[in-house]
Amino acid sequence: MHTVSIAEPVTYDAAAFASQALSSNAALAAVLDHTLLRPEVTRAQIIRLCHEAAEHSFACVVVNPIWVGVAAETLAGTAVRTGTVVGFPLGAYLGASKTDEAKRVLKLGAQDLDMVLNIGLLKSGTRDDYDAAKKDIRGVVELARGAGAVVKVILETCLLTFEEKHRATEIALAAGADFVQTSTGFSTGGATVDDITLMRSVAGDRMGVKATGGVRSLADASAMLHAGATRIGASASVKIVTELAGRP
Repeated sequence: MHTVSIAEPVTYDAAAFASQALSSNAALAAVLDHTLLRPEVTRAQIIRLCHEAAEHSFACVVVNPIWVGVAAETLAGTAVRTGTVVGFPLGAYLGASKTDEAKRVLKLGAQDLDMVLNIGLLKSGTRDDYDAAKKDIRGVVELARGAGAVVKVILETCLLTFEEKHRATEIALAAGADFVQTSTGFSTGGATVDDITLMRSVAGDRMGVKATGGVRSLADASAMLHAGATRIGASASVKIVTELAGRP
């Protein structure tokens, strides 16, 4: 089995990060990506999503590529970043298709790119397949770097074995990704505490870890943060910060 060569991680203090993130509404909002990726979402719903994100000062909104321009325009003048997805939700696209999609959404104003790992290449398990999966990510990372954007690699952990999750995190790190992420929300499962713990154990303090899929409450968010998440993607972001504030 091919081993991706990366330096040993420095110990990451998940408890300290979680304590800070849960210390106030503003601190919690700063680690939440406000997400709306259903295919039937309308323009009006995207605009509402952006207004909610601006009101609560969420880190980012994440929308489908068709709505990037609308989101960027609506969020202009705020500190909320415009995010979108690349190679979503399957990841099984040509690398050239992913880089072309990334190039186009960056021009429309995207600042965060949540791209899906080529899962089939990872699971094929040869050195060449691992290298191809890494190259797939690297192509998007290089475009993002040039535009000052962030790349989060979605692993779709529900489809992977323990060893594959470990390897996928190594590959994303070696490819220069800013975050590794659990799920699309469109497969057979979402984020779990065990998966976040594993991904953080590999990433150390060198890469962010994002929990997505099934995070619907403050208790869910707290569990993910304590396991090692530094970002949480949720459609229930408003509910989560409202719970922290104790409002009905």
